[in-house]
Amino acid sequence: MTADTGQADGPAPATQSAGSASAAAQLANWHHDLVELVDGWAWVRTLNDQLTGVLAPWRERYQDNPVLELMHGGRWLGHPLHPALSDLPIGLWAGSAFLDFIDRDPAPEGGLDPAGLFTAAGIAAAVATAATGVVDWTVSDDQDRRVGLFHGVLNTAALGLQGLSLTARLAGHRGTARGLGAAGLAVTGAAAYLGGHLVFAKAVMVSRVAGADGPRRWVRVVEEAELPDDVPTGVQADGRQILLYRHDGTLYALDNLCSHAGGLLSRGAVEGLTVTCPLHGSQYCLADGSVRRGPSHQPQPVIRTRVRNGWVEVRGNQPAPRRRPANGRK
Repeated sequence: MTADTGQADGPAPATQSAGSASAAAQLANWHHDLVELVDGWAWVRTLNDQLTGVLAPWRERYQDNPVLELMHGGRWLGHPLHPALSDLPIGLWAGSAFLDFIDRDPAPEGGLDPAGLFTAAGIAAAVATAATGVVDWTVSDDQDRRVGLFHGVLNTAALGLQGLSLTARLAGHRGTARGLGAAGLAVTGAAAYLGGHLVFAKAVMVSRVAGADGPRRWVRVVEEAELPDDVPTGVQADGRQILLYRHDGTLYALDNLCSHAGGLLSRGAVEGLTVTCPLHGSQYCLADGSVRRGPSHQPQPVIRTRVRNGWVEVRGNQPAPRRRPANGRK
């Protein structure tokens, strides 16, 4: 009777649908699962702690060095240097693979052929890219730092494969060189994917204050009598975090989130009207928000302030300009 009514077969489509939905969800989230897997590897965490113990003190010691700041990109370039350099080895090694593909000469001749020249140039570019990557890595945190470390491990492996490929090519083993070069390019692609995750999914080395423009009206944030002198103070106005600092009767205000990595500037030290981010040591001028020291490469937005009826008020955007009639009358 159950078979005649079809009740026994009723739930089956729902079960199949649920299974299909689960499989689709796993397929859609594979990249998140991959990052969590990498972050959980014990050897990655151990290596991360060991390298941090060595490189963090080194960076703190030399963070005022202009060369180190330039390797970040810093205030002079306006954005990190590492992503721009990373295009060079990828392009050169891809060019080498293309030359190998169109040149089918089986002759085992030694020496530096055009594909080998591309490989060698890519190796040189990769060394410079790795140096800037290490500098950027020292100012990352938590999971971003561990995933960035694995990104670097993959790039190091790719660099090693390309080095072996060049050695084999010089020795006349072109078939072996082609295989090693292709393997190195594949590993580079995997590393580039993780690099893209860090930038586009985690906003590493991306300005944390881009697009911040509120509040669009004057908002009371603190009573003037309660604002201490020469003490950085964090307040909120319409959901935006703002740093207030009063010195010799002059009130300064910046976006409180460091543009480099989102650290709270109100928790940093102020000296000579320069505030230092407590996370990675970026420094900003309180008067105009300009970068005094990297790794930050973008200035802090300046917030307008005024005192009305015993309250400190803040406002972000400048009001829209009034339109004038064509005849010039207001």
